[in-house]
Amino acid sequence: MDNVYVIGVGMIRFGKYLDGSVRAMANDALGLVLADAGLVKDDIQAAYVANTFWGMFANQHSIRGEVMLWDAGLRGIPIVNCENACAGASTAFHLGYTAIRAGMYDVVLALGSEKITHQNKAMSLSAYATCMDVENFESHINMFMELNKKLDFKLPDGETPPGEGRSIFMDAYAMGARWHMKKYGSTKKQLSVICAKNHYHGSLNPKAQFQEAMTVEEVMNARPVTYPLTVPMCAPVGDGAAAAILCSERYLKKISGMRPVRILASVLGSGTDRDIDGIDIGERLSKKAYEIAGLGPDDLNVAELHDATAYGELHQYEAMGFCAPGEGGPLAESGATTLGGKIPVNTSGGLECRGHPIGASGLAQIHEVVTQLRGEAGKRQVQGARIGLTENGGGNLGVEEASMTIHLFEKV
Repeated sequence: MDNVYVIGVGMIRFGKYLDGSVRAMANDALGLVLADAGLVKDDIQAAYVANTFWGMFANQHSIRGEVMLWDAGLRGIPIVNCENACAGASTAFHLGYTAIRAGMYDVVLALGSEKITHQNKAMSLSAYATCMDVENFESHINMFMELNKKLDFKLPDGETPPGEGRSIFMDAYAMGARWHMKKYGSTKKQLSVICAKNHYHGSLNPKAQFQEAMTVEEVMNARPVTYPLTVPMCAPVGDGAAAAILCSERYLKKISGMRPVRILASVLGSGTDRDIDGIDIGERLSKKAYEIAGLGPDDLNVAELHDATAYGELHQYEAMGFCAPGEGGPLAESGATTLGGKIPVNTSGGLECRGHPIGASGLAQIHEVVTQLRGEAGKRQVQGARIGLTENGGGNLGVEEASMTIHLFEKV
């Protein structure tokens, strides 16, 4: 089977576009990715399109991808709609990859477009809960409360119960952080170091939603969300679109002027019914990806991890094998994950600063790693970057992500 390559990436700046639309953002990203690849729309043989909330917010269900691409004139080809919570865009990319590996197509589009901002802010926040098991939502909340009891944790004065006035996922991440703090002694300051690092990286990224640096002290003292998380440690509500074009090796040999990046591994998996001390989905899938690629974590030069909160990034340091369990906080404090360090993480600013329009986030991660491996990241360029990883989690069931993708890439 042939290798598969990324030959184009494109994304709009993530942000809050109250007057924008899902299809307009999708068309903008499509134009950018075609221009980057030097192709025209008639070159695309199939499209895999991710979105999560358009049906909920605007009643556009069923044929979201076809509708998104209709105005752009991308019609008549297979269009696959992909919904997989926060991992939707990277899942669309995975489907495109598998189709080329199967020999079905030579050139495919993966695209994600998401609009989460709404005049009704409560609707925006409540939408995230649909990325859990809604029929058993009450039992999920009860599980959080039982874990609080096991950790001897009591809500601080004035803090509302899980899910009130915030995304329920902030409570899920906060629960993980409190477990990690009790088991390993990690600290709120270490989470603040991660967040401040991402704000520094985001300040160098013209496509990031937030582009202002913050100090560790500013992060620690910011308005609390749910202990130990403060507002800057949590990914913002926002909108955006991102895209990639993938091609086969035989197609690449027929064209010139490309800046291809080889896909070494593309792994998609789902969560298990484990307890909080069990083997994590990220650990399972990253080991599989490393085995496919014939690499290990020490071979990586850059990584984009799913930091819906600063704790999410700390957790993934350990799950991806960048350090031993319990050492994620000290790894961040050492500077290893900052630009110039051993393994720079979230050079885009991550979800915390680049933004997190969930149906587009996975492709934004891929956009960043491809840009880095091409040597085109400007002020945030990782020198000598040759191997990159993306990890994109989606939804929640039990104590871990409902779905996740791991991708490994190599500079050609």
